[in-house]
Amino acid sequence: MGMPPPGPPLGPHSAWEAPDILAYHAAVQPRNPACVDLASGERLTYAELDRRVDRCVAWLLGRIGAEPGQRVAWLGRNSIDEVIASLACGRAGAVFVPLNWRLTAPEVAALLADSTPSLLVHDAEFAPTVSGLATAPAGLAMVTRATAHAEQAATTGPAPRLAPRDANAPSTIIYTSGTSGQPKGAIHTEQTAFFTAFNFALLNRIDHASVFLCDMPLFHVIGILTITRSTLLQGGALLVSPGFDPELTLARLSDPGLGVTHYMCVPQMAQSLRQRPEYDPTRLSRLVFFGTGGAPNPPALVRRFLAEGVPMADGYGSSEGGTVLGMPLGDPERMADKAGSAGLPPASVRLRLVDDQGNDVADGEVGEILVRGPNVSPGYWNRPPSPDEGPAGWFRTGDSARRDADGFYVIVDRKKDMFISGGENVYPAEIEAVLLELDAVAEACVIGIPDRQWGEVGCAYVVPRAGYPLTDQDIIDHCRSRLARYKAPKRVIVTDALPRTASGKLRKNVLRELHRSEQAE
Repeated sequence: MGMPPPGPPLGPHSAWEAPDILAYHAAVQPRNPACVDLASGERLTYAELDRRVDRCVAWLLGRIGAEPGQRVAWLGRNSIDEVIASLACGRAGAVFVPLNWRLTAPEVAALLADSTPSLLVHDAEFAPTVSGLATAPAGLAMVTRATAHAEQAATTGPAPRLAPRDANAPSTIIYTSGTSGQPKGAIHTEQTAFFTAFNFALLNRIDHASVFLCDMPLFHVIGILTITRSTLLQGGALLVSPGFDPELTLARLSDPGLGVTHYMCVPQMAQSLRQRPEYDPTRLSRLVFFGTGGAPNPPALVRRFLAEGVPMADGYGSSEGGTVLGMPLGDPERMADKAGSAGLPPASVRLRLVDDQGNDVADGEVGEILVRGPNVSPGYWNRPPSPDEGPAGWFRTGDSARRDADGFYVIVDRKKDMFISGGENVYPAEIEAVLLELDAVAEACVIGIPDRQWGEVGCAYVVPRAGYPLTDQDIIDHCRSRLARYKAPKRVIVTDALPRTASGKLRKNVLRELHRSEQAE
């Protein structure tokens, strides 16, 4: 199957051959640990991982042929097999398409119709989803992960000899979280994957002695590229977990036998770890990096972890841009002083903050983030370029930020989440950070709702921490003591849970629709 043209690139790219980092480490440190599957207990050295990837390449060539650009979709929980398949697609000239396993059959069908893969590998657990597909692309072959694993194990013969891959050809399609509409497939090449890994490793001190625990889903850019590729780029050990579980994750972070040095999650996950009764920061002393991303991290939470000796560092990235910002490590006092910031751009990334007319804003003013660099996606799969994607060579993120005099960026909010109350711009993320200063608040989300007097006002959805008393008035009083009156929410709704995407991002569109439905009744 041919590859549809992605349209003009969002970022500049020069032609070069994709480096095979795995083959390099298999040659220079063949016996060093590369990957561990925490669910199955399987452990692979770099030499073993390299051989497994070669066998997977041979299997793929036998299954789908050698025509470059064919898509291979994957539907399953995190596993070593998925890591191998993604690397094998890179060697074989195929395009890896990891799918969100939480999606319904109609949602999966829509992504398959968009990416038109030749092969779908799925966990047996998700056979009902696969069997529930009303339609599937013509010629799509479907196989369980267990069958794929067995067939690869039976593959014999020498490793396939393939020409080096064009580093600018699509190699991975990452579907966006879809927090406000249909997911789009952000194309990544081996070049963008390499520089996403390079940027992340540079910012977060990943090296050959690093042990990175990956709870983040491998269908998200943070899992399949940011964490996986940066660890393997630097020759570290990747611990693949089937998913986040507060009790298990905390036990793994505390286990001297595993020796975890690096961990990445969203702020809500970090909050839930800290609230576990067995949480003991002294057992996390091996951590070099405890990273958060996917949503602004409340400064109060960052300072709590830092005060306990846990090196919490917020960062910022996207499905399209990979790693964009990160907090410099190694200076806890400076990190605490800059709490609330997502840090600095790495060496290969260029940022602009612009107003609605596209003019650069001054330090201290809020502007939309534009990104340029070799880590930026060249476009969206099957979608023509849009004027909304930004000026030539720049990717428009849709996120608002301000830059301080030291060059640190503070993510203010999604541009579309801002609302106007009495003529003033209100950024929900600022209010959410204030709400999370309360120990009684486990999670918080703020949306703008219509108001006859002010146009819009804030409505706060709050999940209380178990065992802590909390009233609406407590919340409003706290906000009024910390925020200008127009920013303080006028309505508070206490709830058991907040809607989130699989990567932990708040689905504010669901709450807006819920509010509209309530008003219509």
